[in-house]
Amino acid sequence: MQSKEKVAVIGGGSWATAIVKMLCENLDEVGWYMRSYYIIEHIKRNKHNPNYLSSAYFDTEKLHFSEDINEIIGYADYLIFAVPSAFLQSELDKIKVPLDDKIIFSAIKGIVPESGLIVGEHFHNVLGVPFENIGVITGPCHAEEVAMERLSYLTIACQDESKAEVLANKLNSRYINTKISDDIIGTEYAAMLKNIFAIAAGIAHGLGYGDNFQAVLMSNAIREMKRFIKKIHKMKRNINNSAYLGDLLVTGYSTFSRNRMFGNMIGKGYTVKSAMFEMSMVAEGYYATKSAYKLNQKNKADTPIIDAVYRILYENMDAKKEFTKLTDILN
Repeated sequence: MQSKEKVAVIGGGSWATAIVKMLCENLDEVGWYMRSYYIIEHIKRNKHNPNYLSSAYFDTEKLHFSEDINEIIGYADYLIFAVPSAFLQSELDKIKVPLDDKIIFSAIKGIVPESGLIVGEHFHNVLGVPFENIGVITGPCHAEEVAMERLSYLTIACQDESKAEVLANKLNSRYINTKISDDIIGTEYAAMLKNIFAIAAGIAHGLGYGDNFQAVLMSNAIREMKRFIKKIHKMKRNINNSAYLGDLLVTGYSTFSRNRMFGNMIGKGYTVKSAMFEMSMVAEGYYATKSAYKLNQKNKADTPIIDAVYRILYENMDAKKEFTKLTDILN
């Protein structure tokens, strides 16, 4: 039996749409904040999001829409933020009501550019939300496969495991398996780092490297992730669990991965600007690369893949030359 807490999703993109679909499997009502009045009206009339996951249909009687973020915050007990990290602060700037009694979960896989922090740390340090009221939703899970109702897995992390359990129960369904974790920092950094490694996988593919090299790249990537996270937040964790290794693999290999697609275009010779323009979607790993590189200047973990991707994206170094050097380092 579901608990009575009200849940709302902040965002109108593919991941937000997928999470609303998951919640509608179990709940009688789901709050949904979108900026666009016209998209809200389209969904009310046609029962699907015209811009994202248009194959996912909703029982619109269950949806409590608003284009006012403050109204949705007042409505819900649990808030799930699912907007691109690059645009999170512009949404937070609209908030005029307190967040003191709200439980906030982030489904955002990136760094907030204005603060250089992962989303959970940003909510805590900038907005003063207690860590026990902050959680993270991680994969391995592509929104596109949720829309197709293919079996998917989520990890729900929160310092207060009872709150993670509440949300996990609301998301669990016949095609969604959930588990909980107390590693909120590690899982969120893993979700950010895997996007960088997916860009590396895409660059490699664009340059013409095959499956054999991709396997070596991913093997090194999970070890690099372990070293990076251990420097930031040392605790007992199994980096081979699905929230870390599984999420890395699905993002690095899947044709649904925006970050892999972005990297593939860079490997084929596109500039960063032209690749972003052609994709017309946000590749979170682009912003994450700069933040991870800068953060690691202090922590000094051994991160040859992140360093190579940074030089290609931000220092305009030749991708082929950088990957030639990288092949001599990987093992």
